[in-house]
Amino acid sequence: MEEDFDDRPWDSSDKDNESEGLEEMESPEQILADCAVKFATPDYIMEPGIFSQLKRYFQAGGNPLQVIEELSHNYTAVAQMANLVAEWLIIGGVKVQDVQAMVENHLKEMILKSFDPKKADTIFTEEGETPAWLTQLIEHPTWRSLIYRLAEEYPDCLMLNFTIKLISDAGFQGEITSISTAAQQLEVFSRVLKTSITSFLTSPEEWQSTSLECAKMVCHGQHTYVYSQLVIHILARENKGGSSMKRLSQEITKCAQKNGNDITPITMALNGASAYPLGCQALSAMLSKNTLNPADITVLFRTYNSPDPPPIDLIRTPQFLELLVDALFKPGVKLNPDHKPKYIHLLAYAASVSESGAKKGQRRICNKDELQPTVRAIETVHNICNGNKGSSELMAELATIYHSLRFPVVSLGVIRWVECTVTEPSYFKLSTEHTPIHLALLDEVVTCHTLLHDQVLKLLVQLFESKQDELEILVQLEMRKMVLDRMVNLLCSGCVVPVVKYIKQCWQRGDTDISLIRYFVTEVLDTIGPPYSSEFVHLFMPMVENDEITGTMRGDGENDPVSEFIVYCKANYTQMA
Repeated sequence: MEEDFDDRPWDSSDKDNESEGLEEMESPEQILADCAVKFATPDYIMEPGIFSQLKRYFQAGGNPLQVIEELSHNYTAVAQMANLVAEWLIIGGVKVQDVQAMVENHLKEMILKSFDPKKADTIFTEEGETPAWLTQLIEHPTWRSLIYRLAEEYPDCLMLNFTIKLISDAGFQGEITSISTAAQQLEVFSRVLKTSITSFLTSPEEWQSTSLECAKMVCHGQHTYVYSQLVIHILARENKGGSSMKRLSQEITKCAQKNGNDITPITMALNGASAYPLGCQALSAMLSKNTLNPADITVLFRTYNSPDPPPIDLIRTPQFLELLVDALFKPGVKLNPDHKPKYIHLLAYAASVSESGAKKGQRRICNKDELQPTVRAIETVHNICNGNKGSSELMAELATIYHSLRFPVVSLGVIRWVECTVTEPSYFKLSTEHTPIHLALLDEVVTCHTLLHDQVLKLLVQLFESKQDELEILVQLEMRKMVLDRMVNLLCSGCVVPVVKYIKQCWQRGDTDISLIRYFVTEVLDTIGPPYSSEFVHLFMPMVENDEITGTMRGDGENDPVSEFIVYCKANYTQMA
């Protein structure tokens, strides 16, 4: 019996037999009464099921004249009136596209207000197959966006889930990266994940936005997280693009942690830590609590100083490295002097030791040539950063700090120290230098380490947008000009597009004093020279051409920097935004 039921096809003939069986159970009077109620609703003649209901009505002995009169009397022609009004608007001079948008948007709002998922699911039970209109509907962006909104609100609706699959099959999976419904269908989710990973790999300049978008989608649920991380972990083993996949995995992990999820067991399972139970237990305990523990640090220290240490990747977990950097460089953190060398050693080990892979049965070979120099550099700068020294005292240590900044991990720690120091509310109120020494250190970091540009820019943006209510207006402007000088230095060191894009956003938002935008444009024009990249010209040109920004900077001829830039770009770039 069960096999017969499972093998039975889901087609219209079965549905007809089922409906006929139900009708045999109903009396003709009940059918006529049911049809009369439906025929009395406004515009029922426009409903998709009108023909099936008419068939029921006549089979039950219904009066043709009565049904014609009933349907005609209740025909209000709402759809036809909407078409007529639309035609009037077009005759009146409104563009066809605008009229179409008005009708579609109003219809979308009406559907969103009155959508019933139970009624939507009956579409398949009534028709027995995919309606032709549904296939046509998903070809239009307006109605696809409606399906996305409904799917978010009604994740259990079978009709919407099926439509999402149709959209994915039609090649529009790139639009549904944030749709929770996609996460319920492995086939759809796999396509969406593939599209998201491809976008991350093919747009390296947009890695922050693409990785964040991918991370939000992956962190939808436990099943999507485990599945995606496993796929990415396998891809990370490839020689081509493997390091990028590893970075994407780390960004996803960070997103999951920000959402308050403890994904430590999954991380430990993927990085092979189970083969080293002592180290795995110590690291897992600290990651789960998001805090360092001297006892666990001691276990890790001994483990990595043993003749056969665990793989370095085990302690290269970003969360663990951030905890170590905070412990050693964040002002106010007190470490036990007996345990401090262990913290420093582990951070230096993770940052400087390299290992060559080995075949099965062979030992991994660790290269520790840079370990001791890195340890000394971290220890030296750590002592300076935790000494609560004033500007004059730091000046005496400047050469030592600059020498140590050649180590990336030390520069990372200095960024953290500077961030905690300069974001103190009273920092700029008490500062007497035009360029505080802490921010001057950032210039050196930018010069030495391209990979830290994003973190420095993030800190500069935070300072530029910070409220300095304790300072006078003119002093606030000077402080922000000083921050813009740091951004120009960042631009000159290769971080061009992110800096210009941010300043352009400030200008377009209209929440930044125009004199600051003018100052930035002036400084950049005094610094740069041709040739320029097309992307830079498209970003920078609108600000240079704006009269409010550069009107006072232009001379009578074309010898000023503004005119020279405009003339050069118009002669060499055919398309400009």
